[in-house]
Amino acid sequence: MLHLHHFTFNPFQENTWLIWNDSLDCIIIDPGCYSVTEKQELKAFIEANNLKPIRLINTHCHIDHVLGNPFVHKTYGLQPEIHPNEKPILDAVEQYGQMWNIYSESQPEPVCNLDKEKEIVLGDEKLEIVFTPGHAPGEVSLISHKHKFIIAGDVLFRESIGRTDLPGGNFETLIKSIKEKLLILDDDYEVHCGHGPSTTIGHERRNNGFLREPI
Repeated sequence: MLHLHHFTFNPFQENTWLIWNDSLDCIIIDPGCYSVTEKQELKAFIEANNLKPIRLINTHCHIDHVLGNPFVHKTYGLQPEIHPNEKPILDAVEQYGQMWNIYSESQPEPVCNLDKEKEIVLGDEKLEIVFTPGHAPGEVSLISHKHKFIIAGDVLFRESIGRTDLPGGNFETLIKSIKEKLLILDDDYEVHCGHGPSTTIGHERRNNGFLREPI
C-alpha cells in the first residue's frame, strides 16, 4: 500500500508531497519548505510517523519546488534526483531567488538520473517516471498505475495547466505532454498537483478549457 501526504509551503503556495509504503520507506517530492516553521513541520511529520526518507525527487527545478532541497539534504543525507534537462534551472535558483527577493541556500549537487530510470521502486510498489516537458524542459510526472494516481508537478492543475512563459517553457510542448502522456489514462486517475487542489483525469478531460477539443 502507498500512503500520501502533502504540505503547502513557501510564498508560492507550493505542494510538497510525501509518499511512503507499509515499511515506512518514504520519498520526498519537491520539498518547498522555506521558513524555519515549515522545515520543522516537515521534520515533525516524518518523525511522528516513523518515516524513513530514502529518496528526494524533484519533478522539476523551479525555485518554489526546490527551496527545501538543502534542508532535506542536510537532515537526511539525500541528494535531489532530477532529469538532466533541469540542471541549468537548478543552477540558476539562487539567481532567481535574488529576482524574487527570496533567499535560497546553495543547492546540493543533484543526481541527473530521471531520464534513464523508468520507475521508482518503493518496496513492492512502483511509480512510473514519465517525461512531461513544457512547463519546464525536464519535468517528469510520477504515476502509480496500481493505485491510480499521478504526482504531476506543475504540468496539470485543476481546470488549468502550468505556465509556459518561464525559461525552457513551451505551450505546444506542454499540451502535447498532457494529451499524449496523461490524458491516455483512465478517468479515475487522481492528479496531485504542485499547486492547488487535486483533481482527476476525467474532470480535466471534461472541464479543462486548455484541453477540450474545439467543437
